[in-house]
Amino acid sequence: MKSILGMGNALTDILAVLPDDSLLRQFHLPKGSMQHVDMKTGDRIWQTLRSTGLQYVAGGSAANTITGTAIFGMKSGFIGKVGDDELGHLYRSDQEQYGIRSILLKGVSSSGRAMVFITAPNAERTFAVYLGAALELVPEDLRPEYFEGYDYFHVEGYLVQNQNLIRKAVELAKEAGCIVSLDMASYNVVESNEVFLHDIVEHYVDIVFANEAEARSFTGMAPREALDEIARHCSIAVVKVGKDGSMVRSGDECHYIEAWPADPVDATGAGDTYAAGFLYAHSLGLPLKTCGEIGSIIAAKVVEVVGTKIDIPRWKEAKSEIRALIAAVQANKK
Repeated sequence: MKSILGMGNALTDILAVLPDDSLLRQFHLPKGSMQHVDMKTGDRIWQTLRSTGLQYVAGGSAANTITGTAIFGMKSGFIGKVGDDELGHLYRSDQEQYGIRSILLKGVSSSGRAMVFITAPNAERTFAVYLGAALELVPEDLRPEYFEGYDYFHVEGYLVQNQNLIRKAVELAKEAGCIVSLDMASYNVVESNEVFLHDIVEHYVDIVFANEAEARSFTGMAPREALDEIARHCSIAVVKVGKDGSMVRSGDECHYIEAWPADPVDATGAGDTYAAGFLYAHSLGLPLKTCGEIGSIIAAKVVEVVGTKIDIPRWKEAKSEIRALIAAVQANKK
C-alpha cells in the first residue's frame, strides 16, 4: 500500500458545545471563522469555557487527515512542532496510538491548541486558535530525508502564517516524487493569502481540497464554476458543499458526489476526514468518482460524533460500506 506524509499545526482541540452564539459575540469571533488569538485571550476563553464541559483531542487539520489514512492502513507520517508540556506529550502518544510515524519537533512555547465552538442549529464550528509551539516550525527544520519514501504529501493551508515553510515543504516533496495535496483550510486564510496560494497551486499542488466558502474566496466564483477554475491549475479539484455533497474534477472528467446519509451533531473534522478517504482511495488507483464517494462515506461518520475521532463501531461500518463500494466498482469493470 502507498504511503503519505502530512505537515501541519500540531494542535490539541478543546471542544465545547454551546447553546447559542453569545460567547462568540463576547469574544468577537465571527461564526464559522478561524481566528488566531494570543495566549492572554486564549487563556480567558479557556477559563470561560471550563464550566461548560470540555473534550480534549489531539488534532490539527493535516494531522486529522493523517490519522484517517493511518487507520485505513496506509503508512502515514506527520511533521509538526509541540511544546515540552502535558499537551505535547498527549499529542505524541495519540499519534503513536494510531501508528503514525511522527516527526514532532520541540518548540520553546507551550503546545498549540484550537478551541472549537460547536453551535446550534447546524453544528457549525468556529475556531479560536493559539498556535504556540506550532508557530515555531520553520523552513530550516525540514530535511529532505523526512520526505523520502513517501508517495503523497498532504499540507494544510493553515500553515500559511509561514509561507516560506510551505514553499520549502512542497519543493522537497516534489523532489522526493510525492503527489502533493493541499487543504485550503478556511475562507479567511484564503482571503489573506490568495496570491501565495495561487502560486503554490499553480506550480506544486496536484490535488486541492476546498469547501464552498474557500473556493469562492480563491476564485471569486460560485462552487460549480470555482471547481472548473481550480481544476485548470492542478490535476484534481475537490469542492465540498456541506450537506449537499461534493464535486470533483480532473481534466474533462467531472462528478457530483451526494452526501452519504448521516445524523450530524458536529461538523468538526469532516473536511479533514473526507480528504483521508479520498487520498486513500486515490492511492488504490480507484476511479475519481469512487474517491469522492469514499471521502463522503467517512466524512458522514465523523459528523455523527463530537470532535474529530470516529468511534470503533462507526469505523467498522465505514470500512464495510467502503469494501462494498469497491467490490461493486470492480464488478462493473468486468
